[in-house]
Order: sequence, then structure tokens, then C-alpha cells
Amino acid sequence: MPQKPSNSPFILCDEMESKTLAQEALKRFMDCSISAILLVIFSVPLMLIALAVKFESKGPALFKQDRTGRDGKVFILYKIRSIRMTEDQKPIFHQEQDVTKVGKFIRRWRIDEIPQFINVLKGEMSIVGPRPTLPYQVERYDQEQRRRLSVRPGLTGWSQIHGDFAISWPDRIALDLWYIDNWSLWLDLKIMLLTPIALLRIRKINAEEGPPPDEISELPDGDDKT
Repeated sequence: MPQKPSNSPFILCDEMESKTLAQEALKRFMDCSISAILLVIFSVPLMLIALAVKFESKGPALFKQDRTGRDGKVFILYKIRSIRMTEDQKPIFHQEQDVTKVGKFIRRWRIDEIPQFINVLKGEMSIVGPRPTLPYQVERYDQEQRRRLSVRPGLTGWSQIHGDFAISWPDRIALDLWYIDNWSLWLDLKIMLLTPIALLRIRKINAEEGPPPDEISELPDGDDKT
């Protein structure tokens, strides 16, 4: 029986697919290992922060919200609550004063996102990837932008170390698509190493509020930003 030449496109495709699957398996192993270790390390500080959140304002310390993940599947994202709650335990965000004092601090240093390591362990998120977005935002994606949903969302990503809230959603999505097209484990490690530096950088004057609302991020009528 004739053998396929070693440079056959079928063999090359199989080798590339095997390499990709191996890298994805290693990425998943890194995600679970790092998340488990960090959750143990931050367990006591998180309990203290949770007590501070409940002491300052009524409501649960853990905030849950629907976000869109890989392949458009909706999952429950976890955060430490940083905003005040209404009497019927609904989050509110109309003005800056609706963010608690503790909330401002944990948002500034992204401490409120540490519980998302639980989402990573559950397989809903990755440590590095596009940030998970709200369902109404995904509904506004065009066909090209929907490629952003082809990977697990992450706690940090390429767009986060290149401006994050200081840039518009379409620009962030463009950066996320570049990440997807150029993904490698080395790129993930680079993003992880640069994330603390990005957090320590002095933000631009408009970085806290971000750019003006665009066609993706603008809130639907009657909705509150959370």
C-alpha cells in the first residue's frame, strides 16, 4: 500500500491539530493549577473583604451575574459585591455614589474579580482570554466580532493590558480577535506577567469612566450598569 508523503497536507493538518490540542490541554492544566493555588492563598483575605463589604452595606458579599462564555453559552460569573443593593436585594448603579468605599478599592485593584478563579475551575473561564461580556452586548456583535466567543473568556487578556476601560468596546474586541488569531502559551504567559504592571500603571484621566458609550456597550433602556 503506498504511503502518504511526509509533507502531505493531511499529515501536516493532523500534526497541527494534535499540537493545538496538546497546548489547549496544557493551558487548561495551568488554569486549574494556578486558580486552585491562588484561591487557597487569598482565602483569608477574601473572607476579611467579604466581612468589610457586608459591614458597609446590606446584601450578600458575593455578586452573581449572567455573562456570555465560549460558544455563546451563558454562565453565572462571580464577583465580590462593590455596589449598593436595593431593599429587594437588586444591585443599583446610577451614580458613582452607588459604589461603596470598599467597592472602589477592590475595583481599582481588581480584587473583586478574584472569585472568578472559581469560574476557571468550573471550566467556564480561563485565566487569560477576552473578558466575559453581558448577553445584551453579544446580541450587538457582527459576524466577525462573534469570533470572540470561540474561546473561553478570561480574567485578564490582551485588551486588558492595552488600555482596558480606557478604550471603546469595538477596539477591545479587535484586540481580543488579534489574541485569538495569534494565541500561544507563550503569549498567555506574557499577558500574565504584564497584568500586574498594567494594574500599577497610572490610568488616564478618563480611564475610570472609559470612552463615551458605543453601539455595543451602550445600556438598553431601563437597564442599570453593573
